[in-house]
Amino acid sequence: MAKGAKAKSVKGKKPKRQRQNNQLFKNYEVSGDSLKRKKKFCPKCGPGTTMGSHKDRVACGKCGYSEFNKK
Repeated sequence: MAKGAKAKSVKGKKPKRQRQNNQLFKNYEVSGDSLKRKKKFCPKCGPGTTMGSHKDRVACGKCGYSEFNKK
């Protein structure tokens, strides 16, 4: 081998990574023919953009708008 040259390594296939289930069904409640959304919509972004709930606030991931819970 030449000076500074690296040995080639044999690459095999990587095992497939198991992915978590997409649990969007927890955000909705179906009763009969109607659909009720459990999360609050962002007042800045409008309907369709839900806000994430944290222990001390409700925040929008798109625009950064936050509402803090009162103690």
